Amino acid sequence: MHLSIRHETLYRYSQPQAYSIEQLHLTPRAEPQQQVLSWHIATPGHCAAYVDAYGNASHMLTLTAPHTAVRILVEGIVATAPLPGGRLQAHDSLPPLIFTVPTRLTQPTTALADVAAACLPARGTPVTTADLLRLAAHIHGAVAYQTGATHVDTAAAEAMLLGAGVCQDHAHVFLACCHAHGVPARYVSGYIDPGSSGHAASHAWVDAWAEDADFTGWVSIDVTHNRLMTDGYCRLAIGRDYESAAPVRGMRRGGGDEVMRVEAQIVPV
Repeated sequence: MHLSIRHETLYRYSQPQAYSIEQLHLTPRAEPQQQVLSWHIATPGHCAAYVDAYGNASHMLTLTAPHTAVRILVEGIVATAPLPGGRLQAHDSLPPLIFTVPTRLTQPTTALADVAAACLPARGTPVTTADLLRLAAHIHGAVAYQTGATHVDTAAAEAMLLGAGVCQDHAHVFLACCHAHGVPARYVSGYIDPGSSGHAASHAWVDAWAEDADFTGWVSIDVTHNRLMTDGYCRLAIGRDYESAAPVRGMRRGGGDEVMRVEAQIVPV
């Protein structure tokens, strides 16, 4: 499948800002199941490319002149291939065990540990794809999709207690349950063809480490839609949680109010 992607992020400020810095994860990852055919990033200020600790193609955007708006536009075409069983074929340089360490957003609580114990086999026992899908189904049923119910700083335990959230929260709850059980799992940011899902084009899901009879490695799972990743997805970044894989994340100096508008369009071509 070929996905045509256009993603615009626009910040407007009520008074001029003296300085802004933004970390961008807006370039699709180089992985066997997806190939970037064309890609362009347009930003103001200075935009420096680098590869982060997780192997994500990244940019650091800095603006040092007074500004009242920041517009970040990325667009291009990505070719994606089917992913049987949601299995990733990439051989990462990072050991899976680094993705067993909880973060502020994925810290497991007793309640989350109980969910993991109910859905996964005994700790120390190999976890299969079927086990991981059982956990995803439970979270899908326990945390209703509700825009505006949470914010970017909402932790997994809060979302689980609230029983509502968005794709970011579904991912964080899943990660926290895996951490409680010692299962490697990581956050994925990217895009999804909304025509097949009814979901916003900008999306978040998870990779988890499975040990099946015929496969050991990362399996990619969309908790929000309770299904495995398909060729209708484009992967931007991986990390321990939203904070390390967010498409755009930064800070500013100058005071006043901020309004952010995001528009993402993903169309099969």
